[in-house]
Amino acid sequence: MSLAKCGTIMSLMETIAPKRLAEDWDNVGLIIGDGGKTVSRIMVCLDMPDWVLEEALEENVDMIITHHPLIFSGIKNINTDSNLGRKIIKLIKNEISLYSSHTNYDIAKGGLNDIFAKQLGFDNLKVIHPLNIEKLYKVIVYVPKGSEDKILESFSRTGAGFIGKYSSCSFRVKGIGTFKPEEGSHPYIGNKGILEEVDEYRLETIVPEESLTKTIKAMIESHPYEEVAYDIYELINKGNVYGIGRLGVLQEEMSLASYAEFVKKTLNLSSIRYAGPPDLKIKKVALINGSGSKYLKQVKSAGADVLITGDMQYHQTLDALESGLSIIDAGHFGTEIAMVKSVAEYLKSFSYKQGYDIEILESKTNIDPIVQI
Repeated sequence: MSLAKCGTIMSLMETIAPKRLAEDWDNVGLIIGDGGKTVSRIMVCLDMPDWVLEEALEENVDMIITHHPLIFSGIKNINTDSNLGRKIIKLIKNEISLYSSHTNYDIAKGGLNDIFAKQLGFDNLKVIHPLNIEKLYKVIVYVPKGSEDKILESFSRTGAGFIGKYSSCSFRVKGIGTFKPEEGSHPYIGNKGILEEVDEYRLETIVPEESLTKTIKAMIESHPYEEVAYDIYELINKGNVYGIGRLGVLQEEMSLASYAEFVKKTLNLSSIRYAGPPDLKIKKVALINGSGSKYLKQVKSAGADVLITGDMQYHQTLDALESGLSIIDAGHFGTEIAMVKSVAEYLKSFSYKQGYDIEILESKTNIDPIVQI
């Protein structure tokens, strides 16, 4: 078994939820700690109130991963006069790193919006409020005959070559490459000062923006030539759409009251709130985990009959009803707690595959603080 650094875990989290996807007002990434520190026990939680931090101290963890950041904006002092100051001091004194993945994890492909939707039986959903559209690039490289499969493999393992649900997509055409090795060169094929003609393949593939740097690096490392000839073009067609909320369609219409009961049971909630005519037939469902009230216009424009979210206030709910949109309020906690299990399972799987000696814990004290009777 091998040891892992805090930075390794950070990289893992940023693989599934790149920091560039976070909204401008958010604060994600390593909040407190040292990326070079070895970690052996990690606890995952939605929030970090005092009792969750005490749990982490009792469990002797090296790192905490939260969804909601401990620090959202600038602070002027860190002392024991405030809850925030006391928690920061405890984390530093006990050498516990704190990492947060918030709105970037919400909107990422396979992130919390998608997890929430999958909990309720939806798949292949439309993004309600796009925030980021992935750029795509065409990478073209010239390879001597016999090395093409090695280069194609380097493309595949770095995330290149995906078109929709198809992987390892590429195009190749055979041709003749010419070059003359000059003084100081160390040619893989040919001799210095002699013009060479070599059977080569022109290989093309599509690379998403976030994979471009590592794809080029892997391609050059796998290429036999001392100097690699390649081109990169930005494409007009775009990749994944990242954004807030998902829109799904039920296989069969249901009454609002029946569907609210289904949501309550499926999310394993003790109570739920809904607003709208109980017998209203609904078909299109919008889902926004956490607080989705500020996206009511976008949800209505998307054609949704009902919005499932949390933290809906009285006047916001009235506004929604007046626009013809029903509401199911499953609570902020109820719509986001799936993050804990999902991230923990992801890290456990990686740790097992890589042979890391890391124990991944799910917080037991991070429960919904709101009790409805």
